[in-house]
Amino acid sequence: MQNNILLPALIFVPLIAGFLCWLVEKADEHLPRWIAFLGMLITFVLSLMLWHSGDFGQAMQSLPAIGARPTWLAEYRVPWVPSLGVSFHLAVDGLSLLMVALTAFLGMMAVACSWGEIQRRVGFFHLNLLWSLAGVIGVFLAIDLFLFFFFWEMMLVPIYFLIAIWGHNAINGKTKEYAATKFFIYTQASGLIMLVGILVLVMIHASTSGQLTFDYMDLLGTSLGGWEYPLMLLFFIGFAVKLPIFPLHGWLPDAHAQAPTAGSVDLAGILIKTAAYGLLRFVLPLFPNASAEFAPIAIILGTIGIFYGAWLAFMQTDMKRLLAYTSVSHMGFVVLAMYAGSLLSLQGLMIQMLAHGLSSAALFIMSGQLYERLHTRDLTKMGGLWGQLRYYPPLLMFFSAALLGIPATGNFIGEFLILLGAFSRHPVAVVLATFSLVWAGLYALILIYRALFGHTPDDLPVAHAPVNPMSTDDAKAITVVAAAESTTATVMQDTYSAAASNGVAHDTHHHTHMGTHGFVQRFANLSAREVAILLTLAIGLLWLGLYPQTFLDVSESSMRWIEQAYQPTATAADSAATLAGSTGATNEPFAHLEVR
Repeated sequence: MQNNILLPALIFVPLIAGFLCWLVEKADEHLPRWIAFLGMLITFVLSLMLWHSGDFGQAMQSLPAIGARPTWLAEYRVPWVPSLGVSFHLAVDGLSLLMVALTAFLGMMAVACSWGEIQRRVGFFHLNLLWSLAGVIGVFLAIDLFLFFFFWEMMLVPIYFLIAIWGHNAINGKTKEYAATKFFIYTQASGLIMLVGILVLVMIHASTSGQLTFDYMDLLGTSLGGWEYPLMLLFFIGFAVKLPIFPLHGWLPDAHAQAPTAGSVDLAGILIKTAAYGLLRFVLPLFPNASAEFAPIAIILGTIGIFYGAWLAFMQTDMKRLLAYTSVSHMGFVVLAMYAGSLLSLQGLMIQMLAHGLSSAALFIMSGQLYERLHTRDLTKMGGLWGQLRYYPPLLMFFSAALLGIPATGNFIGEFLILLGAFSRHPVAVVLATFSLVWAGLYALILIYRALFGHTPDDLPVAHAPVNPMSTDDAKAITVVAAAESTTATVMQDTYSAAASNGVAHDTHHHTHMGTHGFVQRFANLSAREVAILLTLAIGLLWLGLYPQTFLDVSESSMRWIEQAYQPTATAADSAATLAGSTGATNEPFAHLEVR
């Protein structure tokens, strides 16, 4: 296949744009923002060009034969270190294309949402942000294992700086430096474990074939004998930490809570998807027998993670920590889908990753927008924002409901396909995962209620943006309303609801302001830029929920190949899968179903 220059361009455009941001930092503080946004826009356009060039309908016509090699949409390969069998080998199929497009799209959103938040060392900030995104794209494109590991490690240092320099200290007293160091140690240690697995795999292949190579296509089908299971575990641990899978998730809540908004978008929307991609691309095809044998354990860990993440999210008062634990829960669904191994569950996994990327990014952005206005993420110190911030309440309700998985959103489609596709093999795990949605409803409702309803605390800060001041009579009237509140929670809520319906919110501060539409406003409304970001993400979620076929067609050929690479050996694990609720591979009522 002829080299396609678009593949290296997808990596080098963010690298060059990030370097330019750093160079022009002292010339103009606004210029780095525009360069960064333009760089990610170009990257997104390049991914759409690859999308447009692919004949995905033709790729779906034939079922891949057992043992067949993956079919790439485009490749780029040049020698790098020939004496060690290392090459700069990039390739893209439907799976990696969707992940690259998601990365570029959320990269634009990350740059846009940091426009007003980041005010110091703006150029260096965008250097780190764009270089981390370039590393992520490299992970999705690299099919030389040495190159893959290079990009895997390349992501870490920029994200460390994003958290350590521009992050926020937590309400529980933990510092941003602590969170950054914890993230770095966890991910660096897991990366070194995976590196050991890569080196052993390469040496075994060299001893059996006489060829020293790190190329994925050459390593597929390597006879590993008794080494297959321990090597699979080394790769699995390397990816499981970053996914993260229970109980290897310890770095996630602190990193999410203390990262700047763009860093949280990067972590939740993009970074953890690299681990799911690694499991799909490398672990299942390279170690199919060991993966099938390990499947019951993985299903159990995924099911525990679904409940554990949802329960801890329910217990949080920090808005970003709540959202962080929801990622643990949702990645449990990804693990369940992956090791179920059916085409339906794998297609649901793809939709789930895309939808989770959009919905979690939107909610972290909204958390950042609140923090800019309230200077707190503590939900116990919020309340009554329904009548205070125009546009914010309905958008928060939509994205919270999307995270819960309501119909017409991509989250619903993803979870439905995962549960349907996994039921034939793991019915007990599927039933348990379905019940976990009750907890998801609880934490979504708690997030909505604590932020939007109830009494507005008197110690919340006022908006710094210029608004129209109230008259003295208006302030006195509001003081009378506030003084008339009942001491019981029920009457307090009724009083607030009545006041909000009349366009009045409780406030005794002399800084209270009247909005242009008649309601009492203490905080700056969302800007046009902030609303545009959220509406763009909402459109993406609705597209995934109302017409997912656009994305299912792109990924189907890749998922069929992964199913064939993993599924032939899955029957060996059926007898051992009773702990995870397996019923065997000989009676699969949904095995013949396809997503059409």
